Amino acid sequence: MIESSAKDDLLHYLRAAREALLWKLDGLSEYDIRRPLTPTGTNLLGLVKHVAGVEAGYFGETFGRPFFERPPSWYAEGAEPGADMWATADESREQIVGLYRDVWKHSDSTIATLPLDAVGHVRWWPEERARVTLHQVCVRVIADSQRHAGHADIVRELVDGAVGMSAGNAGMPPGDKAWWQDYRGRLERAARDADSGAAG
Repeated sequence: MIESSAKDDLLHYLRAAREALLWKLDGLSEYDIRRPLTPTGTNLLGLVKHVAGVEAGYFGETFGRPFFERPPSWYAEGAEPGADMWATADESREQIVGLYRDVWKHSDSTIATLPLDAVGHVRWWPEERARVTLHQVCVRVIADSQRHAGHADIVRELVDGAVGMSAGNAGMPPGDKAWWQDYRGRLERAARDADSGAAG
């Protein structure tokens, strides 16, 4: 018989997402963790900063256990839109990663302390669906964290070609540079063939 605890399962997937996101910073310069690599400015350290704030809000304020004594400038009233999605030159990698790790402890304490059916209130959601359970919030934050870890996968590959789910687990088919170039070429040809077939 398989023994399973709902809280343990949820924490396992939440922690896996957190670690995957942080791992994408390893070995990169200050420039490379901050540089915007999409037209909307997606960058690695900004993703960490954003997810730290998201997790702090959902597992903190939502359940009357605020993490921040006062909201940081990037969440304050009148803050620039998207201010939580990038790091200023004055915000160090150590500060943002340290903040994220402190948020983990706070979130884990909320999950350990409250039952999964504990009811909270998400202030920034429409009132008709603002009442939530801890279980719903766990699923929401896991989904959001995994989504951003996926963004980080792509951004990191654009920075230096590094791929993988975690250290020692690429989760990718084996292949050298020539194999991957051939593979990508086959995909490009298939895309062009499909496009010409649709146009014809």
